[in-house]
This record gives sequence, C-alpha cells and structure tokens, in this order.
Amino acid sequence: MKKSTIVIVLVLMISMFSCSTKDRSAITVVSVEEMHMLQDLENVQLVDVRTSKEHKVGHISNSQNIDFNSPTFDDDITRLNKDKPVILYCQKGGRSAKCADKLLEAGFKKIYDLKGGFSEWEHVDLDIKL
Repeated sequence: MKKSTIVIVLVLMISMFSCSTKDRSAITVVSVEEMHMLQDLENVQLVDVRTSKEHKVGHISNSQNIDFNSPTFDDDITRLNKDKPVILYCQKGGRSAKCADKLLEAGFKKIYDLKGGFSEWEHVDLDIKL
C-alpha cells in the first residue's frame, strides 16, 4: 500500500510539472555579437520592449518599439509576423525575457532574446540611434 501511494504521488507530481512547463526551445538567448550577425543573416523583426521614453533616448538601429508594460501590448504584437524570427531587447534583459514567454504563448516560431539588453549593446558600442 505504501509503495503504491508513493508511485501515485510521483506520477501526479510529474504530470503536474510537465503540464506547467513551457517548451522554451523556440526562445534563444543571444549575445550582442550573435545578435549583430543575426541581423545580417536573417530577415528578423527587431523589437525594443522598453517604454517609448527609453526608446527615444537611444535604441538599436532599425528597431520598432512595442512597450511590454503598455496595456495595448497584446494587441501591438499582432503587428508582428509569427513566422519571421523576432529579436527582443529591453534595458537589461528582464522585460524581454517575459516578452519572449508571451510571444511563445502567442505562437511565434523563433524568438531571440538579447542577453544583457540595451545596456550590453551600448557597452559594446554598436549601432545606436538617438
């Protein structure tokens, strides 16, 4: 009786965790160098998920601004093509990671998240638009 109870509890725990875990294989965290190469190699959608105020102070060239904290965020991401790769960045990486999860749930196929965000991009001193 004791063994069967343990087995049942283990089976329930495994099924509970497997249902709640997302398949994050579509999300790839990339370095500044990798992102720079991806921009050249693939037809990607570059998305700055910071506020418009942050975006106006400085942003990566050719990025579009979709504020992750905006109440219209879910509608705003419908402008993106789910079949084309998306590169996300925020200031340091927190918002873009949350955004990547939302895009994954929305059915996007290939999502890249810039490790270290815009701060890391500035540190390497690559194309910044003011």
